Amino acid sequence: MKIPYLSFEYQHGLMKAQLKTACELVIESGWFIMGEYLKKFEREYAKLSNTSEAIGVANGLDALILALKALGIKEGDEVIVPSNTYIASWLAVSAVGAKPIPVEPNILTYNIDVEKIEAAITYKTKAIIPVHLYGLSCEMEAIMELSAKHNLYVVEDNAQAHLATFNGKITGSYGHLNATSFYPGKNLGALGDAGAVTGNDKDLMEKVRVLRNYGSEKKYYNKVKGINSRLDEIQAALLSVKLNYIENLTNSRKIIADKYNQELANIDGLILPTVNQGATHVYHIYLVRTKNRDGLMQHLIDNGVIPFIHYPLPPHLQGAYNDLGYTKGDFPLAEEIADTCLSIPLYPGLTNDETDHVIHSVRSFFK
Repeated sequence: MKIPYLSFEYQHGLMKAQLKTACELVIESGWFIMGEYLKKFEREYAKLSNTSEAIGVANGLDALILALKALGIKEGDEVIVPSNTYIASWLAVSAVGAKPIPVEPNILTYNIDVEKIEAAITYKTKAIIPVHLYGLSCEMEAIMELSAKHNLYVVEDNAQAHLATFNGKITGSYGHLNATSFYPGKNLGALGDAGAVTGNDKDLMEKVRVLRNYGSEKKYYNKVKGINSRLDEIQAALLSVKLNYIENLTNSRKIIADKYNQELANIDGLILPTVNQGATHVYHIYLVRTKNRDGLMQHLIDNGVIPFIHYPLPPHLQGAYNDLGYTKGDFPLAEEIADTCLSIPLYPGLTNDETDHVIHSVRSFFK
């Protein structure tokens, strides 16, 4: 049995005819940028996110950059970021000239440790970027309380957590502005790069809207220095189709994750995902940890199961951030996670037999 880390076959099979029709309708319309399909998707995604507005942009990194720009984050400012995250969360801060200030994760949830944030705040701190990593919501109420206490902005990185909640409130609706990605592998994925900014502040959202379109409200008239980052009509139309399936597909993920949680529990040397009180997990990634990660990885591959590592090297040790002067040991929890983590296959359409084979393969390694 061969089980890939990720497959789109099942979910795209459910909606293939609708996806084709959506593309045809856009082609027939003759309008490909900033049209009615984008407006439709923005309304639909805002409703899903429980925010007053959503603005479609080219990708998730641009969404973060545009949010920070709209908030006035600039050179000389500091932005608190997780030490354990995909590098895009840091790159967005660097792109506006600010400095990323890493804070270690909670070793059980892998999300930024709320109790460690306050110690990292200085007079230069202007914002916090909590990342709902792997699909588990951060402790947003405590983060928002900290931001209010210190007069800081919050930009949620919601790229991996569509439909996750904290204390019943959906992620991507807490922050002053929030960013998400619709990269194809995300729980809500386009058929190419795509992203969005969500929020409830009309003035801030208008700034994002202008910034994404060359800094222009009216064609050829530019109020500010903007960028070209617009979600195109075809991707918007495809995402509108996928929105109709997101709840059922998310439930499929949870069912598979529940089976993993039950069948892989109590294995000595294997750490499973933890869901903290008040949070929900939508399992964009099912991540396990073990000291013999490389051995487990090879064993799974030998048994036809293809795992993945999210992420093998934390941002502070990447060559891109040599200028910050960090060395190995500066953020030991992020480094420990990077050295011990392994993501096993979990996607809608993974059959019971395939799930059982993954479980058997993991268990046989630890025997």
